[in-house]
Amino acid sequence: MKAVKKQNLPSKICVVCNRPFSWRKKWEKHWDEVKYCSERCRNQKTN
Repeated sequence: MKAVKKQNLPSKICVVCNRPFSWRKKWEKHWDEVKYCSERCRNQKTN
């Protein structure tokens, strides 16, 4: 795999805090399902 510059990483908007967040290595296999920028936001989600 070729290295990608940080400014070229995909990003999303957190559904809780509406802030942008970038792709992380730990989300590599399930990036499509990631909705929250942090554990804190994930724990604050409304069902």
